[in-house]
Amino acid sequence: MAHKAIRAIGIDPGSRVTGIGVVETQGQTLKHIHSESVRLGSGPLATRLVAIYERIQEIVQVHKPQVGAIEKVFLASNPQSALVLGQARGSALLALAQKDLETSEYSALEIKRAVTGTGRASKEQVQHMVRVLLGLTRRPPQDAADALACAICHLHVSQGQREGLPLASVKSRPRSRARR
Repeated sequence: MAHKAIRAIGIDPGSRVTGIGVVETQGQTLKHIHSESVRLGSGPLATRLVAIYERIQEIVQVHKPQVGAIEKVFLASNPQSALVLGQARGSALLALAQKDLETSEYSALEIKRAVTGTGRASKEQVQHMVRVLLGLTRRPPQDAADALACAICHLHVSQGQREGLPLASVKSRPRSRARR
């Protein structure tokens, strides 16, 4: 049975650098469409948030993904950093929503597990596996690799859902706790 091609945009949000990656899958084949690290500098936060929003809108317009995926906010030790990261995520989510893209959110552990097989993979391991999975000639920059990994994760999860497969290999499994 022929599989319909699906194109996903992955976002690795950041207030200084935001990674964006577009990947297409048809059956088991992954294809790199576009990736970049948007360097936002250290200007006013509002200006950086607008830049994230506008660049994502442009990429969606040009590359026409059908779905979006974004990395969830991790628990940061610095509340101010978490707040700023949340604002960058909000800018990205708004850009995708205004283009009518259904967007899924994945933890870093889920993304790493989908791409490398382990949730404890290093940044270098993620970069290497993204290069291998997409047949790239060199490792993509870290933020772009994370965005591509996010898109790949979503494509794996959605393919499994379409085929009725269990998601244990991608989704985090809750740890059982002894109760007394």
